[in-house]
Amino acid sequence: MTDSSNGVSLMQSGQYDGISASGDATTRLIAGNIVAPVNTAILPNYANVFAGLKDLPHNTVDGVNYGVPHGRGPNLLMYNTDVITSTPTSWDPVWEDGSMYNGKISIYDSSIYIADAALHLMTKQPDLGIKNPYQLNEAQFAAAVALLETQRDNGANYWGSYSDQIAQYAAGDMVVGTSWQFQVNLMQAEGQPIAGVLPDEGSTGWSDTWMIAKDAKNPNCMYQWMDHMMSAEANGQATVWFGEAPTSQQACDYAETLSPGHCELTHATDEAYYDKIWYWSTPQADCADADAATTCKDQDAWVEAWTQIRGA
Repeated sequence: MTDSSNGVSLMQSGQYDGISASGDATTRLIAGNIVAPVNTAILPNYANVFAGLKDLPHNTVDGVNYGVPHGRGPNLLMYNTDVITSTPTSWDPVWEDGSMYNGKISIYDSSIYIADAALHLMTKQPDLGIKNPYQLNEAQFAAAVALLETQRDNGANYWGSYSDQIAQYAAGDMVVGTSWQFQVNLMQAEGQPIAGVLPDEGSTGWSDTWMIAKDAKNPNCMYQWMDHMMSAEANGQATVWFGEAPTSQQACDYAETLSPGHCELTHATDEAYYDKIWYWSTPQADCADADAATTCKDQDAWVEAWTQIRGA
């Protein structure tokens, strides 16, 4: 699976019993009747999952769960500490200050990144009235696109593979950009002058969900898999490997045996930290509110705009 859209396509094929999906895919999978409700009562390890990860809007509809949590994390501002010697407190280096790092700005190559521009505008242009960076009306969307076009003109480089981003930073071709804890960990382990920070205005991020296909050929196996992935050992191992936050205290305890300090690094038990993270979500024409009087730009509009911004 290369990204969320690819994940949705794979599940639509009917060849897979389940998926670990981020919020910009889960809504589409639920709305498309591709995944089934999940009976969490028959999953013993679900009881241990942190309360802050349960019943979230991206995997729960009208109180019905359509999956179980896997892991979560923020998109971080990653930077070369030899070039940027003071810890940034905002996302300005990739936006307003982008001309200072012309051609050396590393950006995640996905239409969901439009939300990162919108989140920045929530702080910089409050008069736009953006309340949710994933649900944007015409004027808000246009402002986000304009900001992204300026970033592009400052020589932004778009990464889709973590290995590509790591290679570019290691070569000195990139200095600052959006990244994950995974890349930060790998580069620091190699002795690279790299740090990652969550800026004051917060960030976008992900909270992944294991989901089961509506027509799964092996539903019992998928249920066993979901419960296994919530176990201390499996969740601890998986989240340490990817540099994301474990989903339970038991998984945290196991993760600490593999990588001491992991749960502190990923703020696994710090709900105040995750209150600053806007989890990836699907842009919807009804602004994710059936009673909304306004209209927002939907997923197709985001993909079209991103294609134009990228010039691809």
